[in-house]
Amino acid sequence: MADRPRVIVVLPNPAESVAVADWLLADGLEPVRRSTPGAAVGEMQARAFDLLIVDTTLALRSALHTEGRSRHSLTPTILIGEAGERRATAVNAQTMYMTRPIERAVLTCFVSMALLDDRPVRRSPRKTVHRFDALVNGVSSSIVDVSAEGLRLEVPRDRRAVLPPYFAVRVPLGGVAIIAQRMWTMSSSHQSTVWCGAALSHNRASSEEAWRSFVDTIPVVREVGLGVNP
Repeated sequence: MADRPRVIVVLPNPAESVAVADWLLADGLEPVRRSTPGAAVGEMQARAFDLLIVDTTLALRSALHTEGRSRHSLTPTILIGEAGERRATAVNAQTMYMTRPIERAVLTCFVSMALLDDRPVRRSPRKTVHRFDALVNGVSSSIVDVSAEGLRLEVPRDRRAVLPPYFAVRVPLGGVAIIAQRMWTMSSSHQSTVWCGAALSHNRASSEEAWRSFVDTIPVVREVGLGVNP
């Protein structure tokens, strides 16, 4: 798929690197494994990428996290290391820190948050909400978070065919209906569903205004428990 998010993986342990890459591939992403900082920098400078996953010690010793990302300062990074290493690491809006051992479910959540926050279509803050029902091309689904320009859906895995490049979303709760453009898909933290990030597209002005008004009324749910700075 040409629209798969591209993730550069720089982890010194071969078994760990292969495992992370396999999980990313299974989740619908395009992992690119590089074993040395030099090779990673070359890859980062040669082609666009959506996310960097890198060993903390390797990043700090080689300045990969700073020099290597100079041309991609807004691209998110997930640093992976030991608990004590976080004190020496700059964790900011573009950087998250994850401690070993790596668990697939936790990595999936980190990757999802990083890609959601980094999508170029995002021009307004994302609001994580208590999930509520929606119909995607008539199929029962759930909305996980929203913004003025888009939303994240959770769709049954066996019904992911209802996610063509453009699709209709109807929200009975708010009485709103929009057309959305699929930006990316990946496995969710549940094996039976997939997540889809989508942006409003080809809507009448009145439909987009109704969506924004709906988003404004939804209370935010604070994200906790993942060890990520707000």
